[in-house]
Amino acid sequence: MNTIAALKQGNLLVFNELYYSWHQRIYYFILRKTKSSFIAEEVTQLTFIKFWNYRESLSDNLDAHLQLFRIARTTLIDFLRKETVYKEKVIHIIDRYTLPSEELWGKLAEKELQHKLAHALEEMPPMRRKVFEMSRFKGMSHQQIAQELSLSSRTVEAHIFQAIKQIKHYFGLLLPLLAWLFPF
Repeated sequence: MNTIAALKQGNLLVFNELYYSWHQRIYYFILRKTKSSFIAEEVTQLTFIKFWNYRESLSDNLDAHLQLFRIARTTLIDFLRKETVYKEKVIHIIDRYTLPSEELWGKLAEKELQHKLAHALEEMPPMRRKVFEMSRFKGMSHQQIAQELSLSSRTVEAHIFQAIKQIKHYFGLLLPLLAWLFPF
């Protein structure tokens, strides 16, 4: 039985063999493109999840590994698009709520959001918080932060990514409220 046919029938042994044979190659393919081990791990996992979930629609005419790399490429593009949109929204929200508001309700909401952001920042590990503050509040580039703190640019990128992810998690249900209070 060929690999694609076995996958379409839900054969987990064949999937596991593919996973162990190609996981590391997919990971390094993404790592070369992004220079981020975090993104490479996330996209690699998403690739195999999608590969399994959409196994019935795999082409019988292409090798499984070629289809894996196609899925990895499109998953990376989707991931980067979503992260870019998310980062822009968070930065916009942070920028917007720190500006003085003309209305009393706006000022109250602004203070509440500042308090929530301050609390979210307090919960971060010290280095992550410092890197995030240098980037977002002082406007320093990744390279400048890396140089000042004697870190690699990748480490700075990872800290910022994790900080944004932590803020997103902390604000959770508040994001729709923020969007309502401060339309984009």
